[in-house]
Amino acid sequence: MKKTRNAIAAVLLASIVSGALVGCGSTEPTYDNPLDSATAAEVAEIAAQDERLTGELENKTIKWMANWDINPDATGKKTPIELEIFHSRYGGEVEYHQVDWDARYDQLANAINSGDGIDFFPASDLDAIPRGAIKEMFVPIDDYIDFSDPLFSDMKEIMDQFQWKDKHYVIVNNVTGDNCLVIYNRDTIEENGLKDPAKLFAEGNWNWDTFTEMLQQFVDPENGQYGIDGWWFEAGLSATCGVPYIGMENGKLVNNLKDPAIERLQNWMFKLGSTNCVAIGVGDYGWTATPSNIKEGKTLFYPCGGWAMYNNTWKNDFGENAMFVPMPKDPNASEYYIPCGLDGYVMVKGGQNPEGVAKFAACKRVTITNKRADEIATEGLYDDYGWTDEMVEMLHKCHEMAQANPHYDFYTAVSTDVKDILDSNENGIRAASKGQTQWSESVGVIYSAIDAYLNDANG
Repeated sequence: MKKTRNAIAAVLLASIVSGALVGCGSTEPTYDNPLDSATAAEVAEIAAQDERLTGELENKTIKWMANWDINPDATGKKTPIELEIFHSRYGGEVEYHQVDWDARYDQLANAINSGDGIDFFPASDLDAIPRGAIKEMFVPIDDYIDFSDPLFSDMKEIMDQFQWKDKHYVIVNNVTGDNCLVIYNRDTIEENGLKDPAKLFAEGNWNWDTFTEMLQQFVDPENGQYGIDGWWFEAGLSATCGVPYIGMENGKLVNNLKDPAIERLQNWMFKLGSTNCVAIGVGDYGWTATPSNIKEGKTLFYPCGGWAMYNNTWKNDFGENAMFVPMPKDPNASEYYIPCGLDGYVMVKGGQNPEGVAKFAACKRVTITNKRADEIATEGLYDDYGWTDEMVEMLHKCHEMAQANPHYDFYTAVSTDVKDILDSNENGIRAASKGQTQWSESVGVIYSAIDAYLNDANG
């Protein structure tokens, strides 16, 4: 199985990989959770020998603003390999500027106006472009990323998807398949005579129909058994039809709310909501997401980002026998589409060190693509987070699926107005899943307003 672990490490690095080293001729960083010396030496050798890392860096510090730290944190991860390669090869360090999730764009705007020199910001939330370009919060990367460079050429096609006004704005490190996974507990599956979703997936039979059948067999609110919990399932299920609510074509935003595939998807979610398959708001469940109900066998499915499993405490929420699978396939779609994630960055207006950000991104790409880094990376997923071989292999498969059909929805990335309309429970993408409002009614209410906002953004 060691061979299997090595083979899948590259894709895992895009999401959660960790490692550490000390660079020759530079000051040793004081990280809280370093790797052992043997592993550190291996990573140091990668930094020294990979010829794709070129040039030097005059300004050694890059300022990162986010609600999570690239440096080691409380999740149990060790020092990320890309960070230590950055330190070893360029003497670089990442200075963390923490912001609150809900206020992160306001806090970023304040930092820009104050001349704080923030250099980069996460693109992984998929809400930065085009709105950050429209508001001139972010700057094009074209002068700093060489798309013909072997490190970045494979990502050029994905970066093209985030062009705005003929400029590239997103440094894409990798496409990931962990944007929204279906987390469940195998004890609950077995105790209720259901077929394991992982087996259904392996058999090519994990789709909307089998997903619905399992929910209908399990759900019994009067006896404390509920279906789908969490706040992410609507967008996660929506992605499986392969058509974004708001797309980007030739650098222009496109309104797809009337697309037949979206209507079919929304009609299915209305059926789930109207038959009590959605836990939130049903019976005595309340309006609070409760992941621990997966562990307790009260809830069947918890669709959520992979981040919920990228820690050493996931068993507290989901149980010792937790597992996950991709979102179920749309049986009418030509391909198996899943919610695609993105590992990447945007460069901030007024940043002091765009060259440093480009070098750090190169270190990240080395971490993802270097074969020797593959051999080092995966053990941290087992050792730090306590994953099984099957979980690691499933995540690898999810990444492969996302990379085979990369697609993104821009409905949260245009403006606050567009996001508030489409993310609402009244007439947005969540309304049908509450079992109260048909999609045709919602489209009639919101379509013209969304069209006007998109036309204004497109200019």
